[in-house]
Amino acid sequence: MAVPRIVIVGGGFAGMETARKLERILRPADASLRLVTPYDHQLYLPLLPHVASGILTPQSVAVSLRRLLRRTVIVPGGAVGVDPGAKAVVVHKINGETTVERYDYLVLTPGSVTRQFDIPGVDRHAVGMKTLAEAAWVRDHVISQLDLAAASSDLSERATRLQFVVVGGGYAGTETAAYLHHLTTAAVKRYPGLDPALIKWHLIDIAPKLMPELGDRLGAKALTILRRRGLDVSLGVSVAKATENTVTFTDGRELPCHTLIWTAGVAPSPLIATLDAETDRGRLVVRPDLRVPGLDGVFALGDAAAVPDLARNEGAVCPPTAQHAMRQGWSAAKNIAATLHGTPLSPYRHRDLGLVVDLGSADAVSKPLGVELTGVPAQVVARGYHLAALRTVPARLRTVTNWTLNALAGYDFVRTGFQAERPATLKDFERTDVYLTPDLIASHTAHGKGH
Repeated sequence: MAVPRIVIVGGGFAGMETARKLERILRPADASLRLVTPYDHQLYLPLLPHVASGILTPQSVAVSLRRLLRRTVIVPGGAVGVDPGAKAVVVHKINGETTVERYDYLVLTPGSVTRQFDIPGVDRHAVGMKTLAEAAWVRDHVISQLDLAAASSDLSERATRLQFVVVGGGYAGTETAAYLHHLTTAAVKRYPGLDPALIKWHLIDIAPKLMPELGDRLGAKALTILRRRGLDVSLGVSVAKATENTVTFTDGRELPCHTLIWTAGVAPSPLIATLDAETDRGRLVVRPDLRVPGLDGVFALGDAAAVPDLARNEGAVCPPTAQHAMRQGWSAAKNIAATLHGTPLSPYRHRDLGLVVDLGSADAVSKPLGVELTGVPAQVVARGYHLAALRTVPARLRTVTNWTLNALAGYDFVRTGFQAERPATLKDFERTDVYLTPDLIASHTAHGKGH
């Protein structure tokens, strides 16, 4: 008899940990494992601001899936539709082929995409901080703006090039603004013709407080650190529209600039919308044991699933954090193994270990296990947590080496030129327009070749 087929969609924290745990607790004869992902790495998202500022190399935060997984077959492509009735996933492979993956058990961990809010111009003129390519592009772009400003004899053009806007006062936006501001502050010393006073970083968020999850005291401390460094932080404000060379805020201000970095929250992967299943704010509703009601053999977890948070108030769902995604992966693997062996499933339960926010240099704010820390102790906790969460020794060694080198030698200011041909958009990096309609999914699963 053929062994059961377990198909995992998504190679992020949740998907990778599910596959890794299944390899440990299942024998090869128990099930075959297949992981559908367009990338050959698991991206450690919390450290992308370090990549964008050039402190870390991309390889430091891109953990090789082929190094981590020994017997899981990696299917290089993206899932563009799911047919639960046929127990099939339609996959658009990276070489352009479309294929169908048949499953007995399906683990949905497609993650999230940048939330845009349908603001005019954002889809064409903003770039996010969700992928390795975006972080690398942002670094190249920011340094290019310094070079273009230095090359220009027009003072207004210089000022426009040196205005930068980051939207989103959460962890990603705050750390991105902090690290890139640190980069440009160091870089301008190498441009004797540029006036440092022209460099302006703007961090804006519609919320009344910066990173409210940290609590009032730590949020206020982070705000004080950023403003002391010279960042312009505007709260209760969002973007009204964006063009190629302007950003208009909802308070009426219009800034001339060529850089709009969009980190204003996330939305579940559009793959979830291809399923005829109940959702909560776009996230797939699941039981505490991570099964999807009404869909036989389907588990869902990570950013795209509304997983009940049994450690908090009744009705609460787990926030879309790496901490929860990793542990949900372990829980999903155990429950799939329990299903195969005919033993009871267990509900997912995890008490949050706390939050860490690294603002660069010796500045950080952290709240491990509810203990509020600032300065060097917070920085030690933040970086220690990141090192522990990286899944391979080479990734940890690269990260520590890069941090040490930056601390001793400072920044380098080199642009590769790969982004010089045309501007980038959110759609370029996150591919939100590739998903199929239910009719097309059914057509593929009915006639497509299965694997």
